[in-house]
Amino acid sequence: MNKYGMNLFVWTMTMEEDLSDTFSFLKASGFDFVEIPINNADDTARWKRIGQQCASLGLGVQTCTICGPEYSLISPDAAVRRAGIDFLKRVVDCSAAAGSKILMGPLFAGFKTFVGRAATAQEWDWSVTAMREVAEHAQTQDVTLAIESLNRFEIYLLTCADEVFRYIEAVNHPNCRAAFDTFHANIEEKSLGAAIRTLAPYLVHVQISENDRSTPGQGHINFDDVFAALDEVGYDGPVAIEAFGPNPPELAAATHIFRPMFPSPEQLAVDGLTFLKSERHKERKSITV
Repeated sequence: MNKYGMNLFVWTMTMEEDLSDTFSFLKASGFDFVEIPINNADDTARWKRIGQQCASLGLGVQTCTICGPEYSLISPDAAVRRAGIDFLKRVVDCSAAAGSKILMGPLFAGFKTFVGRAATAQEWDWSVTAMREVAEHAQTQDVTLAIESLNRFEIYLLTCADEVFRYIEAVNHPNCRAAFDTFHANIEEKSLGAAIRTLAPYLVHVQISENDRSTPGQGHINFDDVFAALDEVGYDGPVAIEAFGPNPPELAAATHIFRPMFPSPEQLAVDGLTFLKSERHKERKSITV
């Protein structure tokens, strides 16, 4: 059976707030885990406390992160690439301290770091080599890296399932696996179901996100296709809701969302989970494209 989680981006980007009430609310609402963003990776003790706080409520923890331009694994500056490797290793350590077994995100390159052209073979090789080193460290911490492709407006190295599949094959490490995000796939893929089937051999995490980043089920993403494909490939891993709104302001600036997308984060979580469970357990025939 899948476990259901909620990404915390609608409440925080930094995890510096006291989220005790939010954790309690999510547990009471029926969530199995929370997906915690790690941006400050210099204090593992802090993440251990947060993990223990969640564990005391019976909430599991997964983690996510992005690499800024100063940590890009495809920078032409070797010092930046080394900084990126070291940063990701610290995030792995923080993830393990929090009790997370999966660290997901676009770990392979700098977020919104563009050069006005397609990725080169050299950039691919730099990223693959660096990710293999990070995966080797993740293995010592019992953490699996889940590689998430982003859309063309946010990154330029991996933007579709085919590229993620080839990347994981190239890294060739058991702790480097795939994530699937319906928002990005809705922009980049010809078929959401086909993309899931492509990633199936390596898929360890799924993010359910609407086309406008609002409440899942209230937009135009073909979730029948998504869930039919997940059923077809026998996916039984974690499924998390991810959404964004005008708060927190620093995240709104990064996602370019400045209008209200839902009545409240709490309402989004409740409505999203209700939709997710109803769709996940609906009897349907597999949709083949």
